Amino acid sequence: MKKIDLSGRVAVVTGASRGIGRAIALELAGVGAKLALLGRDSAKLAETLAMVRASGAEAETYICDVRYEDQVKQAADQVKARFGAAHILINNAGTALRKNIIDFSFDEWRALTDTNFTGVFLMCKHIVPLMKGHGYGRIINLTSIMAHVSTPGRGVYSATKHAVLGLTRALALELIEEKINVVAISPGFIATDLTAPLRADPAKNSALLAQTPMQRWGQAEEIASMALYICSDAAAFMTGNDVLVDGGWCAQ
Repeated sequence: MKKIDLSGRVAVVTGASRGIGRAIALELAGVGAKLALLGRDSAKLAETLAMVRASGAEAETYICDVRYEDQVKQAADQVKARFGAAHILINNAGTALRKNIIDFSFDEWRALTDTNFTGVFLMCKHIVPLMKGHGYGRIINLTSIMAHVSTPGRGVYSATKHAVLGLTRALALELIEEKINVVAISPGFIATDLTAPLRADPAKNSALLAQTPMQRWGQAEEIASMALYICSDAAAFMTGNDVLVDGGWCAQ
């Protein structure tokens, strides 16, 4: 495979302040992409910005809660003003709450669905216009193995990730003529801040490792490597599909 070069490409990354979002931002920065880093935590975003700029990449941060259209639109306008266009959109922002469906309050339901699903819709709605007309585009939606399977207490989270997968497939077909490829990545259990409580609980940690054929937690950098490949010309024939990176979980 030819060396990946994203020089001149502008990548918008949500949830860029930590974990998978930060890892993807760093991976894209390392091959020449310019970064628009979106998130809610200004201090953590500043950390990511410093790391990205240390690699020599051009980057800016934008405080944005993807649940709110006014904030998403403002971020899109700022990206347009700063970079002129966008070529890559990484929809990574997400949250989780482990609770049985009937025990969810409506506010908790909205918190998950608005962040994990509505936020993806809003980002696509306002960033895609910046991506059209360039003859190249990539939208990567971070879903989960819970878009394919589920467990007790993960019902609402699973529902949001199923929804994102459906949106991915439909949007891929809508954007074919624009040469904007839309692909989902479904990670398994990855060692990030979001999963820290699970890893800190010996019983839960052991149970999850026992269900993962590779017997280990995935690393954010492994998801970032897949995202980089999808953004490359080598993946130009990929669209509308979902890539599992799960240590064999869904093969069982």
